[in-house]
Amino acid sequence: MKLAAIQMVSTPVVAENCARARRLVAGAAAGGAQLVLLPEYWALMGMNETDKLAHAEAYGVGPIQQCLQDMARQHSIWLIGGTLPLQSPEAGKVLNTTLAYNPAGDCVVRYDKMHLFGFTRGEESYDESRTIAAGASVGFFEAPFGRVGLSVCYDLRFPELYRALGDCALIVVPAAFTWTTGQAHWEVLLRARAIENQCYVLAAAQGGEHRNGRRTWGHSMLIDPWGEVLSVLPEGEGLVSGELDPTRLAAVRESLPALRHRRL
Repeated sequence: MKLAAIQMVSTPVVAENCARARRLVAGAAAGGAQLVLLPEYWALMGMNETDKLAHAEAYGVGPIQQCLQDMARQHSIWLIGGTLPLQSPEAGKVLNTTLAYNPAGDCVVRYDKMHLFGFTRGEESYDESRTIAAGASVGFFEAPFGRVGLSVCYDLRFPELYRALGDCALIVVPAAFTWTTGQAHWEVLLRARAIENQCYVLAAAQGGEHRNGRRTWGHSMLIDPWGEVLSVLPEGEGLVSGELDPTRLAAVRESLPALRHRRL
């Protein structure tokens, strides 16, 4: 199966981002991709962290979800919708949610981001917990080639989450890694998750200078079960793509049966 990850430099305008996503997803599908992944915050990178509250949708209803459903159905693809803001029971907060759609346009799984990013170094500071409520359960779905495990950005630093997903053929990581943390840790963490879980990892990132002044790292990539980077896009809008080869997956697990050797 051919996979593609979309890299964006999202803006504060939802309609603008939806138009860009439609164009990029159409290009991926035209290139033969059967599963496409969008980045974190693809629909909105606000000028202020509270901007997302005004765009939070009820689960199953809203223009952002309609855009995702339309793209999946139009191109008959599995579409994993990066993240979008959904309404939260906590006042003043949203859920940062990944929704995955099958080729008929049906939502097959929901995952609310579990680990919330916090970082301070000098004048650079982030605290997602101010406006985002944490999810409480893992998310995965069964695709024709095997299980797809869902994770988002900062989740990448918590390997126990990936063990809890079970035996995955593919793990996806929509993200908006900062320039500082991405430069230091992005690739090594992605490759570690691929190696230790002996599966493909597909990561879709934000990658560039945003109107709100934030700079994201980019480097969307596809990694195979041996930890080899098959495709990467350093910065800017575009996509990475490649094949998920079940034979390669089986060969890696047979030659080094680490998953069978686990004791915990």
